[in-house]
Amino acid sequence: MDKIIISDTSCLIALSKIEKLDLLKDLYREIIITGDVYQEFGGSLPDWIIITEVKDKQKQKDLEERLDKGEASSIALALEIGNTTLIIDEIKGRKIAQSFNIDIIGTIGIILLADKKGLISDVTSLILRLVNKGFRLSDKLINKIIEKYGRK
Repeated sequence: MDKIIISDTSCLIALSKIEKLDLLKDLYREIIITGDVYQEFGGSLPDWIIITEVKDKQKQKDLEERLDKGEASSIALALEIGNTTLIIDEIKGRKIAQSFNIDIIGTIGIILLADKKGLISDVTSLILRLVNKGFRLSDKLINKIIEKYGRK
């Protein structure tokens, strides 16, 4: 059975900024987000991104003591649904998701997966475009990507 893919806000914003949101559709067909993520995104989204509300509001509220609403609601939804992969970038949120044994991937992981599946041809330029649009990555990671994938 395929995993259900839930996304936090950062990946949606980052991929939208470089006009690559469709990579998510190409990889997964359908993405689920919460209403809080939709509000944080602040724009219109394609119809293959489905908004679902968290039923366990107490779990979300507990998570909001440590995370923002989007991350908290995404983790709470992943816990409710089960058999999910959560797209999340923020380190604190990733650690909390992993503490609940939620499978995670980040925006960079999405780009590397898209490359592996032949959906993109230039990993480095795509990641550098992300960085130029405000996506934060360490210089060390950027240098590793350039070393591995080169510059075209």
